[in-house]
Amino acid sequence: MLKKFLIIGLLVLSSLTISVSAQTKTVINSAKAKTMLLGKHKFSLQWISWDYFGTATVTQKNGVYYLKGEQKARKGTDFVKIDGVITEINEKSFIFDGKVISQISHINNGEPCERNGEMTFKITGKRKYWRLQQMETCDGVTDYVDIFFR
Repeated sequence: MLKKFLIIGLLVLSSLTISVSAQTKTVINSAKAKTMLLGKHKFSLQWISWDYFGTATVTQKNGVYYLKGEQKARKGTDFVKIDGVITEINEKSFIFDGKVISQISHINNGEPCERNGEMTFKITGKRKYWRLQQMETCDGVTDYVDIFFR
């Protein structure tokens, strides 16, 4: 009985260890891009405004890069929020694993739209920002979620 209890305890402990250590370090494939990404950036969703911006901040702790940000409408309840980890940084893109939540009064019946999982932000052409490549929202509308260079 004691042996069975110890085995179950070890299994529970090892599963906890796996979940804690599952947060692996961000893969850095471009030192220049890493430097560009770290810090505070302007953050926008086209439905809210390209005239005023929110803020997105990239931080690093123990080799893991985190991205968190928000833009709110000056009037009304529209917003976009982003929160998660950056799993890979490349010269012209990065891979984000987390969530993007937006609420726009005239989209999705004004209800929040939450996208979860792995997403890619990419620089294209001569643009001075990374744009979320998974652009389709809950009801099929195209969003432009942008994080601007500092």
